[in-house]
Amino acid sequence: MKHFLLKYSFMSFIVIVLLMGCSNQQSTKSDIPRHINLEKFQAGQFDTGKMWTFDFPPMDYFAKTYNFAPSKEWFDKARLSALRLPNCTASFVSEDGLVMTNHHCARSALDSVNREGERLAEDGFYAATLNDERKASNIFIDQLLVMDDVTKEVQQAFDRGTTDNAKVANRMVKMQEIQARYSAKYKTSTPQDSMVFSVVSFYNGGRYSLYGYKRYTDVRLVYAPEDMIAFFGGDPDNFTYPRYDFDCAFFRVYDNGKPLKTANFFRFSQDGAQEGDAVFVIGNPGRTNRLKTVAQLEYLRDVTYPANIETYEKVGTIYSSYIAAHPEAKLKFLNTIFGLENSRKAITGYLNGLQDPVLMAKKKDFEKKFQKAMLDKPALNEKYGDPWSDIAQYQSELTALYPKFDALRFRGRNFPKYLSLTADLVNAANQSKDSIADSIRTKLYPSNLTPEVEKRLLAFRLNIMERALEGKDEAFNKLMAGRTPENAAEDLSANSIIASKEKTQALLAGTPEAIIKSNDPLIAFVIAEQMRVKEIQKRYNDINEKLQACEQMLGNAMYEVYGTQIPPDATFTLRIADGIVKGYEYNGTIAPPVTTFYGLYDRYYSFGMKDPWKLSERWVNPPATFKMNTPMNFVSTNDIIGGNSGSPVINKNLQVVGLIFDGNIESLPGDIIFDDINNRSVAVHSSGLLEGLEKIYKAERIVRELRAGKIAQ
Repeated sequence: MKHFLLKYSFMSFIVIVLLMGCSNQQSTKSDIPRHINLEKFQAGQFDTGKMWTFDFPPMDYFAKTYNFAPSKEWFDKARLSALRLPNCTASFVSEDGLVMTNHHCARSALDSVNREGERLAEDGFYAATLNDERKASNIFIDQLLVMDDVTKEVQQAFDRGTTDNAKVANRMVKMQEIQARYSAKYKTSTPQDSMVFSVVSFYNGGRYSLYGYKRYTDVRLVYAPEDMIAFFGGDPDNFTYPRYDFDCAFFRVYDNGKPLKTANFFRFSQDGAQEGDAVFVIGNPGRTNRLKTVAQLEYLRDVTYPANIETYEKVGTIYSSYIAAHPEAKLKFLNTIFGLENSRKAITGYLNGLQDPVLMAKKKDFEKKFQKAMLDKPALNEKYGDPWSDIAQYQSELTALYPKFDALRFRGRNFPKYLSLTADLVNAANQSKDSIADSIRTKLYPSNLTPEVEKRLLAFRLNIMERALEGKDEAFNKLMAGRTPENAAEDLSANSIIASKEKTQALLAGTPEAIIKSNDPLIAFVIAEQMRVKEIQKRYNDINEKLQACEQMLGNAMYEVYGTQIPPDATFTLRIADGIVKGYEYNGTIAPPVTTFYGLYDRYYSFGMKDPWKLSERWVNPPATFKMNTPMNFVSTNDIIGGNSGSPVINKNLQVVGLIFDGNIESLPGDIIFDDINNRSVAVHSSGLLEGLEKIYKAERIVRELRAGKIAQ
């Protein structure tokens, strides 16, 4: 595992050396030199970040900071020009529905439009004409049209509950009721596209908004570069800077078979971003934990994140070693490995932030000041009491329960399909009377199962179970029969009915009773653990519901104390983050605010023209007209996190100057605290986008449209 040194200019060099280790082991107060008083580190004005919502945009702050007072119309156009993809952000960049996002946000769409013999994710795609644009059946694009405050309704429903469980249940019912009411109100006449609604929580329940999105489903691929330039540098360069990625892709939204006409889009800037410019990122940051209590952050530090990292490391190794032995499978598992490595690096960065004693000292100071603000207002103190103590108690209970809860889960994104398949099989038998329905039998067995991978994933899960259950679980002991997890996985993969599609289907063709009474070891194990799993799951859910109730009370108090002076945590909803184009100190030197294509070629040749710094033929031999000094990537102080991929970077004139695709290593502790000393967002420069599209890809049709803001005739 890689570990990264985080630097803070507000500390002296000596303090940095003493405090900021590369170790991934937990830092405690005893690790700190005696002359360093952590209590002197205080919470900063923007520790909770700059992810402002469009419900209450910071107009006065923008005017004071940038001498720029955007109007309501400016914010409306910014909101309506920005878009949301599954897990990513995008934006309209032409009145004819042209949409800009990242290549890594378009991977699944590229796979879906492949024709026989094509590998578009690796080789790239360009539609030379409108007729060549390919419909991607597995993607949709959302545009935020409706924002209504529903706080009173939701909080009143919550308050009517007489227990924590009832409060949380009432809140959920009310949120669903509001969503259904809006869906009925906004029914559209266009069958292929519709409005979708969700009630979103801000400030841990201090405020609720109803968001309504126009969903576009006729989305067609226009352009995407090859993977080796979009992800130049691969995993070693991921979350780093200086950077040289052409991570972009373009779609087009269609309406009734024709390009969508929209008045809301971002035009491209002629000059792009320059050092010192004020810039704004409009996007959908996925999740932050900045308003969590210290007890909640310690739970993430000591329990959740270490478990996540172990999974990403072990599972990533399983897939990587399989590809090393079977190179022909690389394309099949490319997205899986990318996701695992990306998540491992991200969570490692989050964990490093939680293990940083200075950052945690600042979080404790924020909590202390919040508590004091409550005590200074007797009415608030009487109304909300001490939710921090209750939260700490529930986190302690979850800490004790988590190992067994995690061990006895049979389904998960990185779990062996042998286990999830067994659980699905038993569940189908439990819910059926005389026979298993055809609809279940035909779809139960996965089509993409790889036995060697499944065997190693099973061994990993058995190791987790063995460690958590400590030899005290009779059903697990029977399954293992004295074998090591590796030997047990070997035997089960060779002999279990579940490992054979034919045998599993034969079992499904029989009666549900035959499944329940099967002597197959995996099936018998899952059946034997059913009651225990339900008990642990119920206990886990009960604690979390009590925790949610406490968070709601704390959220109400936070909003009463701070209002909209601080932004809420990220919730994969649309935000605007302000910043400036600016380099930073790193590794004993200075990172430039902007990189150029010269740096791309230096890196290519410096690493011997080998993966992951290899270039495709079109990039190795650029035309003579290609301007190597054109800006390619740049960094700015905007506050972003996962979900912001594909976000447009705009200037005061609502013009595109860049395209977000990453953050630097130093930005990862932004999960819990924002510090713009070294925290940077990384973007593709608009000038570099135009230069690459025009000179390398000969995509003149797109370039003309971007420059004109409409399809060029």
